[in-house]
Amino acid sequence: MNNSAKITGVILAGGLARRMNHQDKGLVCYRGRPLVSYAIAALAPLVYETIINANRHHEQYQQFGLRVVADQTASFDGPLAGILTAMLNTDAEVLLVVPCDAPLMTSEHLQKLVATRAALNADVAVAFDGERLHPVFLAIHSRLQTSLQDYLASGERKVQTWLAQHHAVQVDFSASPEIFTNVNTLTELSLLEAM
Repeated sequence: MNNSAKITGVILAGGLARRMNHQDKGLVCYRGRPLVSYAIAALAPLVYETIINANRHHEQYQQFGLRVVADQTASFDGPLAGILTAMLNTDAEVLLVVPCDAPLMTSEHLQKLVATRAALNADVAVAFDGERLHPVFLAIHSRLQTSLQDYLASGERKVQTWLAQHHAVQVDFSASPEIFTNVNTLTELSLLEAM
């Protein structure tokens, strides 16, 4: 672990999962384990604590032994609201953010986000698969908290629009784009398990 900066892991599990029949995605099982457990395992070697951002089913998430925090508002305002909530609940310099539904992501991949952000002293490092950004895979410096609060307070929600306002570096994962496979529907879950 890089001790020069305290890193908090943040798992985004705050959405409504409309396409998942409103089941809580992080708690849906993939190969016999809840999806969120894969994110917890990938973050564990890199962070000194992990926070789960969830807006429902807190008791189930608390069974993983981690802090569970809800958004500041009850309106399901998207990933940035979850990131801000995590920033308000940690004193870490850097947050390493992942969604709850991408079980193929590993610690090695996440380390690349952390290392690239640190090497370039960027505000944020965001994953790029060679074709598109994956703006919920981030290593982000806590100095952006005020900017993020102002952006959300203005009514904006789009992650990429906010990232464009800062020194953001893209981290190239074009050699392994499959790591971003996420589970949005029960059909996608079945297909992934069959792979």
